[in-house]
Amino acid sequence: MSEVRNVIIVGSGPAGHTAAIYAARANLKPLMFEGLVRGGVPGGQLMITNDVENYPGFPKKIEGPALMGAFRDQSLAQGVEIRTEDVNAVDLSQRPFRIRAGDDDIEYVAKTLIVATGAQAKWLGIGSEHALKGRGVSACAVCDGAFFRNQDVMVIGGGDTAMEESMYLSGLCSSVTLVHRREAFRASKTMQERVFRNPKIRVIYNAAVDEVLDVKKGEVTAVRLRHVANGELQEIPVTGLFVAIGHTPNTDLFTGQLELHDNGYIKTRAGSTYTSVPGVFASGDVQDFVYRQAVTAAGTGCMAALDAERWLAMQGDH
Repeated sequence: MSEVRNVIIVGSGPAGHTAAIYAARANLKPLMFEGLVRGGVPGGQLMITNDVENYPGFPKKIEGPALMGAFRDQSLAQGVEIRTEDVNAVDLSQRPFRIRAGDDDIEYVAKTLIVATGAQAKWLGIGSEHALKGRGVSACAVCDGAFFRNQDVMVIGGGDTAMEESMYLSGLCSSVTLVHRREAFRASKTMQERVFRNPKIRVIYNAAVDEVLDVKKGEVTAVRLRHVANGELQEIPVTGLFVAIGHTPNTDLFTGQLELHDNGYIKTRAGSTYTSVPGVFASGDVQDFVYRQAVTAAGTGCMAALDAERWLAMQGDH
């Protein structure tokens, strides 16, 4: 058996790095795996975010990758051991927990585990959408809506998230066009009524995005819709496209081992980061489907490290 670690952290976004920094300062000597998770990148969703204006401490804004670079540098400065490897499997059936990682499938063991694997936005899968991510295409109105003040934008989706994004953007933008591919929303009646009463939101049913314009210009100038019933194309001038069709939590490694919500997010005890398995803690977007912000993720990363340290102390392990 390899060295038994006090804490292993899986994930390297704001939650993972904050947990690592606090764990290192508590002399837990944390090991972090920042490898790819479900096609993501080390550093999480901020690595595909151009400008961040709402993270405290950066009045002149900062690029997402630069912010995550600062997180990583601080972790290293505190003595966190970081491995850029995939975690292949996790065994939580007994303590110490076992984690296999890397191309050589090496086994690591830990007294506690902090899960910070995040979640990924669902996208439409259109080439122009991908090309214009961060250049007018977004999956987070709260994150990016302020860049589109007094402009015309479009939201894609039919659930509560799409309603909430549309309402939020209506407070910033000149107009919001909400597009749904079906003839009726699946959102709650209350949310639908709020949208229908809002004079700044226009609803288009039975339509899907055919193309996002204009990739050559490197910015969104319009969205071309294809109407489901007759295939007719309609071009709507907008400067921003917000895709609000949901998120997928990165919980494949923990399915069947940790208790999950019906939507796949890890359940944590109210007011803490404790999961259904003693000694396993979850932080960030992998357990948060309400706020999904970098600053809230960092906050729960701090909570996870403190919870792990206190739990170890109660076990007489620290």
